[in-house]
Amino acid sequence: MMKDAKYLLAYIAPLTAFLGLYYGGFWSFGAAYFAFVFIPLVEFFTPGTSENLSSQVEEQKLASRYFDWIIYLDLPILYFLVFYYLIKISGGNLTTFEMVGMTFNLSVIVAILGINVAHELGHRSKKYEQTMSKMMLLTALYMHFFIEHNRGHHKNVATPEDPASSRLGENLYSFWFRSVTGSYRSAWRLENNRLRKTGKSIFSIHNEMIWYTIIQLLYLSAIGLYFGGIAVIFAIAIAINGFLMLETVNYIEHYGLSRKKLPNGRYETVQPHHSWNSNHEMGRLFLYELTRHSDHHYKANRKYQVLRHFDHSPQMPYGYPAAMILSFFPPLWFRVMNKRALEWQSVS
Repeated sequence: MMKDAKYLLAYIAPLTAFLGLYYGGFWSFGAAYFAFVFIPLVEFFTPGTSENLSSQVEEQKLASRYFDWIIYLDLPILYFLVFYYLIKISGGNLTTFEMVGMTFNLSVIVAILGINVAHELGHRSKKYEQTMSKMMLLTALYMHFFIEHNRGHHKNVATPEDPASSRLGENLYSFWFRSVTGSYRSAWRLENNRLRKTGKSIFSIHNEMIWYTIIQLLYLSAIGLYFGGIAVIFAIAIAINGFLMLETVNYIEHYGLSRKKLPNGRYETVQPHHSWNSNHEMGRLFLYELTRHSDHHYKANRKYQVLRHFDHSPQMPYGYPAAMILSFFPPLWFRVMNKRALEWQSVS
């Protein structure tokens, strides 16, 4: 049980976000300091572990509701922090530095809780967990992710058909545009195809993309009515920054890796070597094991607490937060990752 308590460390991120909002000033960046300064420094000196759970321990962890409640509680925490942020922003007595800092601070939380935890819950089969996922994605104005990620990305990952798989030599900034726009179009296409197959009109109450659009507009309208027009701008700002952090993670997760096309025209089955893996401990806890991404794509329904390391999956030289920072500097990113990607493709 003591080992299981390590996942409570993930709450440090929302705690530092709250402290950033509360104290302001230099501390306004809160969770950003934790995510992009503290964690990369710790991971530089702690390379992580490739240890996997035994089958018996894995069964015990899957049977325990403790791991579910840890991420369920992230939903009220997320909305509390967004509400508190909007109160601070609409108060009108912040410096420019504080407004920028608090916005980036909350963007980190939207990325972690509003998208990353939503991603975990979105793969669950229970209806209430899927609803929680959509509620979290609402804060990022990225509800279409629920459709595109599950029905598009996991099917097309590491192929040219997937907008969220980065290509060798593609820089982060062009990837942002391609992935954001391509994923949105893909979600509409997937939903339209689903409705056609069931004989329903795409212009109907059964179209989830229409509902997502309405819900997101109502969300922003409610913020405008309660906090004022300026708060709407900042709510959009944390959403955009949040989903760009998601897309940065997408960029590093599959960079330069591709699935082979078979003679029958289909792509080979998704394997652990089609995703970059990271065993750096802090990032694993902070992101609820998202960094063990190879296993996630190999078996998408595996819960975060039992994701595994594979010796035959490509390993990132850094943890995810440090890799995200590196990706902002394309020449450095290419120098570090291109050779690794080419070497891995030659042996896979």
